[in-house]
Amino acid sequence: MKKINKIINLKNKRPIVCLTAYSKPFAKILDKYCDIVLVGDSLATAMLGMKNTHNVTIDTMIQHGISVKENLSNSLCVVDMPVNTYRNIRQAKKNAKMILKKTKCEAVKMEYNKKNYDIIKSVVSIGIPVMGHIGFTPQHFKKFKVQGLIEKEQNDLIEQANKNQDAGVFSLVLECIGESTAKAITKSLKIPTIGIGASKYCDGQILVTDDMLGLSGFYPKFVKKFINLNNIIEIGIKKYKKAVLDKNFPSKKNTF
Repeated sequence: MKKINKIINLKNKRPIVCLTAYSKPFAKILDKYCDIVLVGDSLATAMLGMKNTHNVTIDTMIQHGISVKENLSNSLCVVDMPVNTYRNIRQAKKNAKMILKKTKCEAVKMEYNKKNYDIIKSVVSIGIPVMGHIGFTPQHFKKFKVQGLIEKEQNDLIEQANKNQDAGVFSLVLECIGESTAKAITKSLKIPTIGIGASKYCDGQILVTDDMLGLSGFYPKFVKKFINLNNIIEIGIKKYKKAVLDKNFPSKKNTF
C-alpha cells in the first residue's frame, strides 16, 4: 500500500507521470521516469494487431504483466482487467486475485459502465487496489466519441467519478473528456485523476507509449509524438539490409 498512498498523496502537489508497458525493455526504461506503469489492454491493438481490445485474454494480460512487473523497482504497476473478466462479483474477485498473485502487480484497472459499482467495490473490499476508468471506455464503446462536452454529459460524468470514489478506487482515468468537465471532476474528487485526452487539468497524464514514440501509427488529437522511432528503426534496418547484401556483415569481429 506504500506505493498506492504515494500516488494518492501526489494530488495537488505535482503532476503524476504514467505510461503503458507490455515488455521488459520498456518497463526498465519507464521505471526511471514514471510514477505509474500500466500494463494496458491496449496491447491488443498496439502490439497484437487486433482491431480493438475486446479479444485480448486474461492469460495474455498476465504474461505481459509478469514481464513488466519483474523489471520495475520504483513505479507502481497496474494491470488492466480485460473485457468479460469482471462481469459479476464472484468472477471479478477471482480474476483480480489471480492477476495480483501471478504478476505481483500492486493494482488492477477496471472500466466503469454505470452497472458495475458493486463489482468494483467488492474487489476493493478484499484489499485489492483498483484504478477506475470513465469517459470513453474502449471495452464498452463501439465508436469513438469525446465525452462531457454538454452539460448533461458533464453532470453524468461527475456522478460517475464520485461513484468510483465511493467504491474505493485509489485513482481514476479520465479518457477523452472535455476540458471543463475534466477540470470539474478533478476538483470534486479527493483521489487523483489521470488524463488521456482530458486536458492539463487532471492530476496526471497517461499515453500509450507506442503512440507517443511514433511506433503505432495511431495519432489522434490527444496524442503528441515526442519522437518518431519508426524513422529511426527504418534507418537501422536499411543499414542492416545493405550490409548483408554487400557481404559486410557478419565481419570477422562478428564471427567465432
